[in-house]
Amino acid sequence: MTGPGAHLPDIAWAMLNSALGLYRDNPRATGWLRHHRERFEEPLRVAVAGPRGVGKSTLVNALVGEEIAPVGLPGHQAVTWFQDAAEPRATVYPPHGQAGEAPIGRIDAKLQVDLREWRPDQLGQVVIDVPTRALRDLVLIDNPALPTDEDQGEALDRITRQSDAVLYVGRHGDAEDLAVMRAATDNPVSRAAPVNLVLVLARADEIGGGRIDALTSARQIARRYRGDVNVRGACQDVIAIAGLIAQAGRTMRENEFAALAKLSAVDRTVLDDALLSAERFTAAEVPIGLSQPDRHYLFDRLGLFGLRLTTTLLRRGYDSQITLSAQLVQRSGLRDLREAIAQSFVERREVLKARSALLGLDTVLRSDPRPEARKLALDLERALANAHDFRELRLLATLRAGRLKLPEELAEEAHRLIGGQGVSLPARLNLDEAAAGGGELNQAIIAALSRWRRAAENPLLSADQRRAAQIVVRSCEGMISQLHPGMTG
Repeated sequence: MTGPGAHLPDIAWAMLNSALGLYRDNPRATGWLRHHRERFEEPLRVAVAGPRGVGKSTLVNALVGEEIAPVGLPGHQAVTWFQDAAEPRATVYPPHGQAGEAPIGRIDAKLQVDLREWRPDQLGQVVIDVPTRALRDLVLIDNPALPTDEDQGEALDRITRQSDAVLYVGRHGDAEDLAVMRAATDNPVSRAAPVNLVLVLARADEIGGGRIDALTSARQIARRYRGDVNVRGACQDVIAIAGLIAQAGRTMRENEFAALAKLSAVDRTVLDDALLSAERFTAAEVPIGLSQPDRHYLFDRLGLFGLRLTTTLLRRGYDSQITLSAQLVQRSGLRDLREAIAQSFVERREVLKARSALLGLDTVLRSDPRPEARKLALDLERALANAHDFRELRLLATLRAGRLKLPEELAEEAHRLIGGQGVSLPARLNLDEAAAGGGELNQAIIAALSRWRRAAENPLLSADQRRAAQIVVRSCEGMISQLHPGMTG
């Protein structure tokens, strides 16, 4: 939903069609523009990107609920698309030539794709069909690690242009991660709407030093990053997650649970001593009742923090595979990430699709500037400056991060009216989706609009609070336009 005036996706669609007319003599430009027009009808593309060794593919496995990523050949990871389907299937799309299916099956409960018949240069894109509810509303794209032999910001920029939203996986969210994210948003569309990227600190247990309270510490760090003016200019949200813990919770097998249960029964003093380091835990002479191969397997699967956490949880009574898995998912931060994906990306699908279209249009206008396209370039600038959807997303991020505090009687309603609990009219107005009629909706909108107009003019509020109230006013006016086309409140 936009504020008063035309719907942003409609604006983007019309501008793409105008550009197709202006650039009909440029096959490359028209192909690019048609591609972006077709993307409007596709599922939301959410890319996962990050440097080597940050746990990117582990995070993908946790989100999908399968042990499958990364997909590729030795020394070569393919760009892999994961999508929901009734049966597992793998399709290889080479840069040139015919697509073909690759064998896919389970080995030791893991989904594995056999790509031995393909050369690395043929793996342009691999599409994996996976039966999972997690992919009902989006396609998840696992990208190879950002290269070290070129500007990582440029590499991330290419990924953002091929997707609608990005989970950027960083190790610590430090200055290096920030520099990469900022470089990837160094264009007019991204600067006007830095709303398509979430920073994921995917090794939260390392951030907290591996202590049993590491995830709490990591969430506090993520909360501090959300309040950092430099970070908020580069991404929509910051989420801390322990990727190994999340993956284990989503994919735990019976033999793993049995080994962990056996480990938790070891004398606590002996086990605590064994879990001081990887070397101690995997040493054959340490008496913990597991073979060395089993120790190495569990360490690779969970890490020291995961082993400490799971054995502690088992002792506390989470002594079934189901309850232990649920605790790992809850404590890992995976639910926080899913919520961020839903609220920042999935519920704003149309807005992000429009943003992708405007980014594609900007690429054409810059690569082939023409006098007759000058008006279109001005229209693009105007659309970016006036897009209320982007203002809503930025305000949502500001409120969630605590960078702006509204009076208690306004804070919850503001979050809801700008789409924090869903973008439909009933969700924004806290009404029943099925039962709310036009009259009830209209009455609720008018009442909310009156309250927020008063707030926008309240001299007791700070300038930032009044500006936030003005955004909420525009959201209410947009709801009136949606309920009564032709009206602006």
